[in-house]
Amino acid sequence: MIQIEDMQLAAALLREPSLSAAARSLDVTPPALSMRLRKLEATLGLSLATRTARRLSLTAEGERFAREAAALLAQIEGLRESMQRDDRRLTGTLRIAAPFGYGRQYVAPMLARFARLHPGLHLQFDLRETPWPDRHDADAIIHIGTVRDSSWVARTLSANERWLCASPAYLRVHGTPRVPRDAMAHACIVIRENDEDVTLWHVRRAAKPGTSPSSAVKAGARETLRIAPAFVTNDGSVARQWAEQGMGLVLRSEWDAADAIARGSLVRVLADWQFDSAPVTLLVPVRKGRTARVQALIGFLEESFGASPDASGL
Repeated sequence: MIQIEDMQLAAALLREPSLSAAARSLDVTPPALSMRLRKLEATLGLSLATRTARRLSLTAEGERFAREAAALLAQIEGLRESMQRDDRRLTGTLRIAAPFGYGRQYVAPMLARFARLHPGLHLQFDLRETPWPDRHDADAIIHIGTVRDSSWVARTLSANERWLCASPAYLRVHGTPRVPRDAMAHACIVIRENDEDVTLWHVRRAAKPGTSPSSAVKAGARETLRIAPAFVTNDGSVARQWAEQGMGLVLRSEWDAADAIARGSLVRVLADWQFDSAPVTLLVPVRKGRTARVQALIGFLEESFGASPDASGL
């Protein structure tokens, strides 16, 4: 007979990138996990996974079993929740993912407050370079930047402009760009993220308050710059630190640059121009089957960010 522990094992192998990670998520040792897997295969009379010296991967039958097991576990959890709704207490596990820097600096303190409001809830908070629901197992994702095609529902929590910045020392030596094309003659620091073309910058002049509609149209004309980067990194904090150390210009999210500008270690340049923004977005599953835990998190984050309801379907 298939036990609930067997379904949890299969779901963990589908969710986690390695056997050792699956063992950690189930709080068992890798040898114990391997033994349980062999027993499950014997019970089913199927090979669920192929093993090499370096990795374990699910077979087609193993992936099917794991996906159906994960769905059944979700139904069981949903049944438990439905029996507990009368007392308004949240229990169970809520899995949230966010990018490293933003997640560490902003999301983690918010989740600490959320946890205090719901002491019966177990939070699992994963910091990832590029969290995305199509590739990772999570109940909710905080995403920075444009949302690519996804079946999940997206909700903008904060606008988060991108600011072009440099250190005062760099600007004293190399001068301050007056128009966007001036930046092409400067040392530029870029952040390599996802599959984005990070050397292509889009910018438009911001319309000033009180300008006429015709002037606003002219102000909003967009320019495209092809930057030849002097320095490249895949870590936003490193890019900001390099800029603070006088290595060049950096195009950085408002959330990350604001403190450095307030300290005076960075100066915002081309402030009359707007670069493509990188909105802070909450991604959650479609409404059907959404748990009370996720619904509570949505309300909490909306209140924390000051977001007002829109037509996103949340």
